Amino acid sequence: MKNRIANDLLSIGAVFLRPEQPFIWASGIKSPIYCDNRLTLTAPEVRNDVENALAALIKREYPDAEVLMGTSTAGIAHAAIVGHLMNLPMGYVRSGAKDHGRGNQIEGKLLPGQKVVVVEDLISTAGSCVDVVNVLREAGACVLGIASIFTYGMQKGLDRLAAAHVKNASLTNLDAVVEVAAREGYIRPEDAARVLKFRDNPSDESWIGGNA
Repeated sequence: MKNRIANDLLSIGAVFLRPEQPFIWASGIKSPIYCDNRLTLTAPEVRNDVENALAALIKREYPDAEVLMGTSTAGIAHAAIVGHLMNLPMGYVRSGAKDHGRGNQIEGKLLPGQKVVVVEDLISTAGSCVDVVNVLREAGACVLGIASIFTYGMQKGLDRLAAAHVKNASLTNLDAVVEVAAREGYIRPEDAARVLKFRDNPSDESWIGGNA
């Protein structure tokens, strides 16, 4: 499953590897990879794979799930589609409370004690999804964990998830993406180690220029 979803994401450019011309993240970090899983929504065959795989993952990893909550904004559509497939209620969590109306930060009906799975498209340093988990817990929800499409597996993200005592289950990860990308010719085999070196220490730019 990890390799199939990795191939899907690579085939539509949702995950794009460019070790020779690094992308620059908002944080200023140079990266050999860019991920935009919103593209899965405009590719029906890939979307079908992703949403059905998310539903299967949630049934397997979180069989007691009662409500799905998407992260704002990228997780909302996935939570809605998977909620439909699983016949589960869904809602989403805003990045902050509204400054008008009822001032909601959680959109959709959520009762104290309900068992919730957070649906996220991408996990890098895990800061935003841990914030969502905390908002849901403060509202009285029992958060079973996170279901995500892709995770980098960065140590900072792993540490944050562990500190928050929250489980994440992803459809695929950077290791699978790099393996498929090297095999299918998206990158040169010798670039695989460079990409993984970036993941292991994003602040170390020695991977740039082929210094793996």
